[in-house]
Amino acid sequence: MGRSAAFFDLDKTVIAKSSALAFGRPFYRDGLISRRDVVKAAYSQLMFRLGGADDQTMARTRDYLARLCQGWSVEQVSQIVNETLHELIKPYVYAEAAQLIEEHQVAGRDVVLVSASGEEMVRPIGAQLGVTDVIATRMAVSEGRYTGQVEFYAAGEGKVTAVRRLADQRGYDLSDCYAYSDSVSDVPLLNCVGRPTVVNPDRALRRIAAERSWPVLEFRHPIPLGRRLRERPAVPVAAAAFGVGVGLAVGLTWYGRRRRARAA
Repeated sequence: MGRSAAFFDLDKTVIAKSSALAFGRPFYRDGLISRRDVVKAAYSQLMFRLGGADDQTMARTRDYLARLCQGWSVEQVSQIVNETLHELIKPYVYAEAAQLIEEHQVAGRDVVLVSASGEEMVRPIGAQLGVTDVIATRMAVSEGRYTGQVEFYAAGEGKVTAVRRLADQRGYDLSDCYAYSDSVSDVPLLNCVGRPTVVNPDRALRRIAAERSWPVLEFRHPIPLGRRLRERPAVPVAAAAFGVGVGLAVGLTWYGRRRRARAA
């Protein structure tokens, strides 16, 4: 029997926001990006969330990212990330995700963050979660600055290639491994393991999950890591829907009583 691992997408799966956009404000403040870059990145993220991304869209995003980062100081980027990580990321970690990561670790599985965001951002976030294994986008560097070339883009099939390479190196049996993601762009990643689960899925992924009978989890409690909600496990989507229904029924009952009381 080979070792087993759990592969987690990062944005909207482990943290309740885009890790790349989270650092937009300090990057803008320190002069790395313009206001136009901030707006364009936010718009691109919105379109991605609404409609997913095909190979062509992901390629354009990769190339835009490369041009944007060209000439940046690697040391400056790392300093910004490390200085703002506590403020910008830690409060947005889903408590359910943190608990699930811990459960996999206790069970003896390796946990790997797999994200299209830059390694300079993903690795420190992983460290906060007690995760040392990271698959992330890597930018080419020369003389301490980004060259404008992408060495590895961790998106779509790129994630699968990296996961399979790691599995070969460590002897993982992928049929016994887990994967978690919120995005339809990660269907290749979910397909390559034997135990896929979708988390807070976008519309397209939710439809695919229903067709393939993949488990669906809803993570709803982003809180600081120091206050993990151990008593609140991941909520299956059916249970979440039931809770909404109960809440609606209670609300309508209360409203009806108020109207009758006023009429009297």
